[in-house]
Amino acid sequence: MKIYIGADHRGVALKKRIVDFLGKKGLDIVDVGAHDSKVSCDYPKFSFRVAQSVVQDKDARGILVCMTGIGHSMAANRVRGARAALCYNKKAAQLSRAHNNANILVLGSKFVTQKEIFMILNTWLKTSFEGGRHLRRVKQIDQLGKKCCC
Repeated sequence: MKIYIGADHRGVALKKRIVDFLGKKGLDIVDVGAHDSKVSCDYPKFSFRVAQSVVQDKDARGILVCMTGIGHSMAANRVRGARAALCYNKKAAQLSRAHNNANILVLGSKFVTQKEIFMILNTWLKTSFEGGRHLRRVKQIDQLGKKCCC
């Protein structure tokens, strides 16, 4: 599986740990930046890079990291076809995949502990979309996006 990953300056340290962890699992990682935690940068450009890449590569998923995860979530979900889910725990990660078919995991470096991060990642990567009534709802989201957005 290919994983596109991005972070702003507040997420660089956690992103590095995630890249190392996922690399050990043999996943194909594409790091779109940022790479320097000491240089302030704007998160939306990384949100869009990851979201656009995931939407274009249907077999891929994305991960975004910033201080809270809120901004990345808002920006990534502007890309039609992106389903970015901000997850602060294992259960949210599981449900984001099972019920919402999230293709982008968003993490807040300020709110996720070192112990939790690897449980969240493993859960999110292993959980499959359940389909059924959830598929109907995901399709509704897609249809609303076509109707309302550019």
